[in-house]
Amino acid sequence: MTLHIDADVKIDSKVLTDVAEALEPHATEMFKQRAGRWMAVVEFGHAERTEPGPDEDKNPTVKIRVTSIEVAADEVTRGRLRSVQREMYDRRTSGGTLFEHDTDEVA
Repeated sequence: MTLHIDADVKIDSKVLTDVAEALEPHATEMFKQRAGRWMAVVEFGHAERTEPGPDEDKNPTVKIRVTSIEVAADEVTRGRLRSVQREMYDRRTSGGTLFEHDTDEVA
């Protein structure tokens, strides 16, 4: 039996020192590009969990925080990250049809 919980996810705005240091070399460019977008490898960590009381009509909430980040600094790295992102998206949205492995396969 699988327990299903509909939880809201929030991102904590607190920027850890290590994260700020990784973003600092990109800060000027980020400021200049009002509609800019940046590819990055990001790690999230658990920051807070809120479980509503039995009489509250709210979803449980988990707050996550960026614990580590590396921003792609060149077009080659951006392209590699976009490729990984597309692969991850395909796996997530395939519904078990394209990438699911049959555990009963004979080698």
